[in-house]
Amino acid sequence: MFFASDNSGPVHPQVLAALSEANDGFTMGYGADPLTLQVQERIRDVFEAPDAAVYLVATGTAANALALATLCEPFETVFCSPVAHIHEDECNAPEFFTGGAKLTLVPGGDKMTPEALGATIAKENTRGVHGPQRGPVSITQVTERGSIYSLDELQGLTSVARDYDLPVHLDGARFANALVRLECSPAEMSWRAGVDALSFGGTKNGLLGVEAVIFFDPDKAWEFELRRKRGGHLFSKGRYLAAQMAAYLTDDLWLTSARAANAACDRLAAGLRAAGAQFAHEPDANMIFASVPRATHKRLHDAGAVYHLWDGSLDGEDSDEMLTARLVCDWSISNTQIDQFLDVLNG
Repeated sequence: MFFASDNSGPVHPQVLAALSEANDGFTMGYGADPLTLQVQERIRDVFEAPDAAVYLVATGTAANALALATLCEPFETVFCSPVAHIHEDECNAPEFFTGGAKLTLVPGGDKMTPEALGATIAKENTRGVHGPQRGPVSITQVTERGSIYSLDELQGLTSVARDYDLPVHLDGARFANALVRLECSPAEMSWRAGVDALSFGGTKNGLLGVEAVIFFDPDKAWEFELRRKRGGHLFSKGRYLAAQMAAYLTDDLWLTSARAANAACDRLAAGLRAAGAQFAHEPDANMIFASVPRATHKRLHDAGAVYHLWDGSLDGEDSDEMLTARLVCDWSISNTQIDQFLDVLNG
């Protein structure tokens, strides 16, 4: 009953097998190996972007921070949601890798609106040399509250960015989960929607540790390569990153794994709803924010369930007080585990 994070689950066996296979013999380093070159071509094919520049890094924070640094000057600001991962969970890595660019938070919830984004952009760059200049817009898909932007919503945001001639970055740590829910193509949810650079996630969806950074316009490719090297994120044994991504894309494992995680979340959400849980956000993908009484949380924890409380504490005298939990399903969560959790939930 482990619902703490989709970072915490096991690596898919097919990925481990691919790593073992890649571990045979010698090959060129620093991304010059044949497997890395094959993966780059495969990603271009998947995204219908033959000219895209594709690079592999080990973490989502590296993908986001290096991509934004490539799109953003140090005297500019990045526009993002108040709950964006780049703001809440990356220890100022974007600010560090950009050389000091700031983040400007767009008021509202986890999903930005074109109106709020436009108003926020309009307020910046009004003080000339004394203030931050307008920089990239960063969108998170799936959001950190488990919501998904529709294609129309994405295009609404990128259209505002285009009005101000600003590049758009998409944090796609859970890109696959959103894609299978929307039943669209990778191109439709990226460059066709107006995205310039994508952090294409894998670690949360069954990989050991690899993300792809995709620039749909290759003009920024060389600068990214330099920033990746300078930032300490160019692997000498790059084939081990490529092996994971190759397995991920073979026979659509990335989509199969995302569907499994989403289906598990749907099953868990249905059971929580039937038990009277209150939802803070509609669970669009594989993440749930739901409130149940403190006494129920204590019962679940005593039974071995692992998840994060989003507010409040298990300690407290009011057993009926509603506390919110964050529950995340990964590709490996079984129906048995979910049903065990729901049995304890229902007492």
